[in-house]
Order: sequence, then structure tokens, then C-alpha cells
Amino acid sequence: MLEEAQKNHYAVGAFNYCNAESAQAIAEVGCELRSPVMLITGPWEVPILGAKMLADIAKWVAAEASVPVCLHLDHATEIELVRECIEAGFPSVMIDASRHNFEENIRLTKMVVDMAHPRGITVEGELGAVGRVDDSTVEGEGESSLTEPDRAAEFVERTGVDALASAIGNAHGIYTQRPILDFERLTAIRNATGIPLVLHGGSGTPADQLHQAIDIGISKVNVASELGRAFLNAIERFDESRDHKAWWGHAIIDAKSAIKQVVARWTKELGSVGKVE
Repeated sequence: MLEEAQKNHYAVGAFNYCNAESAQAIAEVGCELRSPVMLITGPWEVPILGAKMLADIAKWVAAEASVPVCLHLDHATEIELVRECIEAGFPSVMIDASRHNFEENIRLTKMVVDMAHPRGITVEGELGAVGRVDDSTVEGEGESSLTEPDRAAEFVERTGVDALASAIGNAHGIYTQRPILDFERLTAIRNATGIPLVLHGGSGTPADQLHQAIDIGISKVNVASELGRAFLNAIERFDESRDHKAWWGHAIIDAKSAIKQVVARWTKELGSVGKVE
């Protein structure tokens, strides 16, 4: 999926889901806009439903969809979680060992690659640390460090990862000020590695910077915070508009619609509309 995006200069949207309704919303937009999509989930959702239930939801949604839908484990920092998700049937996983030093990052990432590749499972790694905009963001490290192109080349060669999350001035969460992405650094990383690159912290990225990053080589963009905000705001508005007397299950209809609006907007920005016949 990412190799095709890289070759044709668009990016695949990777959207967080935590239940069947949010997964449905993401896949429905993919079908409506004829775009591949990725369902991503991580250390914060797995304890709620369990890896097997999350995988089963994704498999059901993918089976019903008329476009490619890929399930991906996002930002796993522990080998045990990666192993659990592989056993549950995840076809793609990320090991984020970026908080460790370079050699330990390589060792842990290579361990996951050796575990995953014999099963046909793809692996994303991270070099450099993508930080957080605010304390409410649960994804990523507290402090950021930029990815060095020369080290990225060595990292990819020694680990065998299929995709690389790079730190080029991006951050997780809703930006409180306009980010400045380092496109010269991104170009050097792209030339040094040759594999699909991933932009974490997509929420709030200005369109002009997003398009330039995709032109250079970003093939996957993660979106989580905007989805979460849309979901919660929709439920809050639903409750207030009905004076707190509405049947709570019906709020999911509005929340699902809000998620679809965010996914549709991002899918159009990433240039993946119409890529599936």
C-alpha cells in the first residue's frame, strides 16, 4: 500500500479507531472516495478491547469494504505488545524504540522485524523522537529530537524495516502554533533510505507543508487527535441539544458522522482519492 503511494506521490491516511463505529466510519469514507485507508490502534486502545477484538473488528470492516483496508499497530514501545498483536492477526506493526539510544533502538527494532517478516507482517520503526504538543496527547515522547539522514540509512539497513517514522519538526497533538517542517532534512532522509516515510502528528499540519512533504516522499500520515476531538465534541453537542435526556446509543450516530467528515477532509488533502478503481 505504501510503496504504491510512494511511487505515485500521494499518502495513505492512517486513522485511529477504538471501536467498531469509528473503524466503520474510516472504511466507509475510503469506499466513498475510492481511497485505500489504514486503521491504526495502539497501546491506549489495546487494553480496552484487547488485541484480538480490535483485529476482529478490523477484519470484519475490511471484508465489507470495496477498497484496501490495512490494520496497523501504532507506537508500540514494548515487545510484548507487538507479539500480542502479531498473534492476534495484525498484518502491520510499529515498534517505537526511539526513546532508547541508537544501538538499543536498532536491537529492539531488528527483534520485531525478525519476528514479523517470516509471517509476512510489515514493520515500521522510528528514528528521532516525535514529541507532543500538549499534555493531553498520549502518543509519542515528551521531547523531540530530529532524525539524522546518515543514521537513518544505517538504521534501515541494519533493521530491515519496511517504513520509517521520521522527526522533521512534526509533533503529536493539535498544533498551538504553525509547525515548520524541515524539508531539506526530509529530502536527505528519503534519498538515504529509499523506503516509504511516515509523518506522525498529522493533525493540524498546514496543507502547503503537507503537500510538499508528500511530494518529497511521505507515504503515510497518521491522524488521531482531530478524530478524538471530533468524536467527543459530537457527543457533547448531542447531549446538550437534547437536555441530557436522549438515548445514549444514538449519540454514536453523530460521533460517527463527525469522524467521517475529518477522514474525508484528510483523504482529499493526502491525494489518495480515486486511487482505487
